Amino acid sequence: MRASRPDIASLARKRVALWGWGREGRAAYHAIRARLPQQPLALFCSETESAGAAALNDPLLSVEREATGGALSAFDVVIKSPGISPYKPEAVFAAERGTRFIGGTALWFAEHADDGTMARTFCVTGTKGKSTTTALLARLLRAAGLRTALAGNIGLPLLELIDESADAWAIELSSYQTRDVADSGARLRIAVVTNIHPEHLDWHGSERRYVDDKLALLTEAKPQIAVLNAEDPVLAALALPDSEIHWYGHARGWHLRGDALHRGDAFVMDTSSLPLPGRHNRGNLCAVLTALEAFGLDAVSLAPHAASFQPLPNRLQPLGERDGIRYVNDSISTTPHATLAALALYAHRQVAVLVGGHDRGLPWEEFADAMHERAPHAIVTLGHGVAGQNGDRIHALLSPMAAEGRFALSQARDLEDALAQARAALPDGGVVLLSPGAPSFGLYRDYVARGRHFAELAGFDPDSISGIAGMGIA
Repeated sequence: MRASRPDIASLARKRVALWGWGREGRAAYHAIRARLPQQPLALFCSETESAGAAALNDPLLSVEREATGGALSAFDVVIKSPGISPYKPEAVFAAERGTRFIGGTALWFAEHADDGTMARTFCVTGTKGKSTTTALLARLLRAAGLRTALAGNIGLPLLELIDESADAWAIELSSYQTRDVADSGARLRIAVVTNIHPEHLDWHGSERRYVDDKLALLTEAKPQIAVLNAEDPVLAALALPDSEIHWYGHARGWHLRGDALHRGDAFVMDTSSLPLPGRHNRGNLCAVLTALEAFGLDAVSLAPHAASFQPLPNRLQPLGERDGIRYVNDSISTTPHATLAALALYAHRQVAVLVGGHDRGLPWEEFADAMHERAPHAIVTLGHGVAGQNGDRIHALLSPMAAEGRFALSQARDLEDALAQARAALPDGGVVLLSPGAPSFGLYRDYVARGRHFAELAGFDPDSISGIAGMGIA
């Protein structure tokens, strides 16, 4: 049986704690305090974060120490930040003793489950492409004249918009948040899933659990309409008896033939000049148009508005040229599959690619196999000798092929060293591509900080390349 709907009113007179004091945690605090001003709250956070919480001067907010299983089990409900895994031993311990763990996303959906918002809500997830797809969806919804919210994992917590209204909601969800929709008891109108590849295994604990958590948006939340990529084998094998499936990437629906966009057999437009680098990004346009069509809009007439889309930072983002070298920031790349997609885009150029980051245990064998046929000019592995980084593991895997002369291979301890080596590998010019295929943890706060540092080292203003256009409601 599904647990009771976790709207904010249901928290009254319960023992409630927040776990994490990042932007999501702060948004949850303010949303609860606005509705339940007399509700006692506890907060589990780091020592550095506790100073910000203390500055609130809230006598009903107690800052707790370490979030042990025993400490967490003293609460009826713990509202955790997305980056905190519910599979951590302390969370499992508390859950077994009756503590309910939910995310802020579940609170937002529960608050709006019955007010008509769900009929205007699109949720987008996928291992790759979800941010671009969500932002492009918002752009075309606005082109249709709808006041549209762009929020979620893309950088604006839903709870910051809890009292706002919109004609449509374009919401990005990470695999950390997809179960929140099912937990909320809400049934949304349209869910879009772009693809499924192994990722975030350190958070989910296994590839199987990652896939199950990601697909919970479909299998457990049971949206009215599921927009799915027919070219993805995991999605193509799904049976969703409670949802109406609309496929894209299929000859009968929205799909690409080279650069030509088609709706079934009908040619719609050429996509080669769109600000959507790579075939995978133009495939995201097919996802968006399928969702718009499912919503009842004229997708054919809206398709040309993709030409005015502003590409998102850190996603195959051209920074510019210096001394004959083009710099491309793909810091969002956190899987080997994403790095292969980036290399495919620049297959016609001399490329030095920078790979490596936090080691989550993802296999790089498929990447190595691809280097037999389509290797770049040079590969520089990051994090040499740094604990927790996978650069040395990738280097060892690629060394036999490099010894055969298929490509130049070198090791760098940090990004500055890697950039210098990449430049040296391209004396006649080419492309320096930051596409790490791994998260930034251990060396940077997040992929945005890594991308900003890359831009700065390459001689570009990091402030000018970091903003996401259209966030919020417009």
